Amino acid sequence: MPTEENRRLRELRAYGVLDTPNEPEFDSIVHKAASICRTPIALLSFVDERRQWFKAKVGIAVSETPRSISFCTHAIRSGEPTIVEDASRDPRLAANPLVSGAPHLRFYAGVPLRMASGARLGTLCVLDDKPRTPAADQVEELERLAAMVVALLEHRRAQAASLADAV
Repeated sequence: MPTEENRRLRELRAYGVLDTPNEPEFDSIVHKAASICRTPIALLSFVDERRQWFKAKVGIAVSETPRSISFCTHAIRSGEPTIVEDASRDPRLAANPLVSGAPHLRFYAGVPLRMASGARLGTLCVLDDKPRTPAADQVEELERLAAMVVALLEHRRAQAASLADAV
């Protein structure tokens, strides 16, 4: 696991997305995710060694949270869409300060951002302070939107490589 995590972190850095300014393409995707799922919060998150950083966000003011309280870490580890209908009843999350205290999160649906290499760098996720069960088509739409994020990142990486080769 440490070797896989080290490889994932190297790849995350290679994409050069961490700590970059907001961008309309990504902002539009999180707004669409919130709208489709009818949630007050949507995030495009990238998880490094110590934090979960938000490239785009709707419904929260902070730009990052400690990795130790990240819901998205669970989605990255599983590699599959992760649905938590009521975090207060989930043994992995019930003691999380984001659940037991403000903002009292309950619902989480996160789709890992799986790159061409297979590395999972972050998630596209939606959250709510009310328990809920997402419709199957909402999860499918989150997967499509996550694939759009991956395609944007892969395209940018390919363009950067082409420019580097041309120089």
